Amino acid sequence: MALVAAFGVAVVATPAGVSGAVLLLPFQVSVLGTPSPAVTPTNLLYNVVATPGALYRYWRQGQVSRRLALVLIAGTTPGVVAGSVIRVELLPGPQGFALVVAAVLIPLGVWLGLTRPPAGQQPGADGRTEPDFESSPRTAAWLVALAAAVGCAGGIYGIGGGSILAPVLIGTGRPPAVVAPAALASTFVTSVAGVLTFAVLAVHHAGPVAPDWPTGIALGLGGLAGGYTGARVQARLPDLLLRRLIALVVLAIGVRYLVIGLT
Repeated sequence: MALVAAFGVAVVATPAGVSGAVLLLPFQVSVLGTPSPAVTPTNLLYNVVATPGALYRYWRQGQVSRRLALVLIAGTTPGVVAGSVIRVELLPGPQGFALVVAAVLIPLGVWLGLTRPPAGQQPGADGRTEPDFESSPRTAAWLVALAAAVGCAGGIYGIGGGSILAPVLIGTGRPPAVVAPAALASTFVTSVAGVLTFAVLAVHHAGPVAPDWPTGIALGLGGLAGGYTGARVQARLPDLLLRRLIALVVLAIGVRYLVIGLT
């Protein structure tokens, strides 16, 4: 069951630059019974196992923007370590923060769903249009700061950050074909750092702090196959359709956070 659920989520989410971990949260809690806060590192473990399939496919298709990926990783990695500590020490059951995330994602999803990609972008290496955002030091610093905040949220909620970074970058003009590989690369590195941080914290804390390794690995294997499939499908989809797909994924995640915050 876990394999099938993760496969389906990854096929839909990967073309949008989202691993699908956040969409598996309710499945883990309600169906698999993963306790809190262990559900957070288990979600991160899913990312570690699942994302290499999509990254490999994107690399073979020549879509990976190393510069953008490095800028995002520079912010998300320290952010997820801080978020993991906050999750265990201060927020074993955060709700207020979920409302903040929902307030950001729901309007962003609506905006992406109602608007079209901006025109006049420069052609990228893969034949699609690609504005050179991270070439400016000021823009790169802004992206690092944004990625750090998103990484912190990832440490708290067990998401790699792609569910927030991808729609923001796409909304500011970068094509999904460029954003998705970089966001997933950031998700992978961030999740590795998060899993290691939770594993260390588990040594010094009682209760379910460490990842649920069997669940995370089982979900990850389904996501590995689904992510590869989703990355392969993305190359055949137009940017406008991908933009609408991302809007639906972001809205689903935003509504999920809204439910968490209100309950």
